[in-house]
Amino acid sequence: MVKTRRPIEFLHLRYFVAAAEQGGFRKAARALGVQVSTISRRIGDLEDNLGASLFHRHTAGARLTYAGQRFLPRAREIDRQIGVSGDDIAMIGRAEIGVVRIGIFSSLSSGFLSDLLRQYDQSHAAVQMELIDGNPVDHVSAIRELELDIAFVTGTRDWPDCDSEHFWSERVFAVLPQTHPLSSKTAVTWHDLAGEMFIVSDVPPGQEIHDYLVQRLARLGHHPDIQSQQVDRHNLFSLVAIGRGLTVTSEATIATQVPDICYRPIKGEVLPFSAVWSPKNDNPALRRLISLAKTMARASPP
Repeated sequence: MVKTRRPIEFLHLRYFVAAAEQGGFRKAARALGVQVSTISRRIGDLEDNLGASLFHRHTAGARLTYAGQRFLPRAREIDRQIGVSGDDIAMIGRAEIGVVRIGIFSSLSSGFLSDLLRQYDQSHAAVQMELIDGNPVDHVSAIRELELDIAFVTGTRDWPDCDSEHFWSERVFAVLPQTHPLSSKTAVTWHDLAGEMFIVSDVPPGQEIHDYLVQRLARLGHHPDIQSQQVDRHNLFSLVAIGRGLTVTSEATIATQVPDICYRPIKGEVLPFSAVWSPKNDNPALRRLISLAKTMARASPP
């Protein structure tokens, strides 16, 4: 069977040229501001794709093979035509420019995630952040395919072929009409909520909220009445306001002001949130985001 070649990416060529000009992978990594393993992996991928060794590797550095010498002028010409300078690549390596694709499953109104993205934006203003709302399963699938850099999801489960870390937790709140009898309480319990009708959105995180309600109330011997509504979260809260049912939400969401509703914490309910990413992803912008999240989590333990 003939092996199908994958497209050669620009960074493959740029790292190859840098290693050839610097005389080794370590010096090239230092010049470009990336990890040595990144240079080695990319050049290895390029060699696999071309079907030829480009370097003789030795302890003092790396020396071009005959094939590497023949390939170098062509790689330089492509580099010149594309017009991306070594400074630009170094900026990518330092996460000064680039793109980080973030899957979210929590409100950005307030809380840890909001603070994290705000601080990251302040320190990496030229990095483009692409936010994708969706459910954890789809996010993790995209992460494994390197179509998504990182996802912030509920829970602390292990995801195969992925790295994950618990960064923060949020209290869980019942969302009530201001006229509801439970609005007079400063906090509510699941016993208070048993027998109530609930509404959830048919878009994320609606299904997870549905499963969460079933799990919690089943412990009390109740099968909750839950109706799905084809609206987003904001409009779902508006339906609560007019008495169509109750719902629950995480602490970050309660910064959202919707007329005629109130939020009441559910006693003892805390929801953990984790980040999930691929260990194969060498995007420098991702690594800086993870590093910042770890620093913030240490300063404010989850």
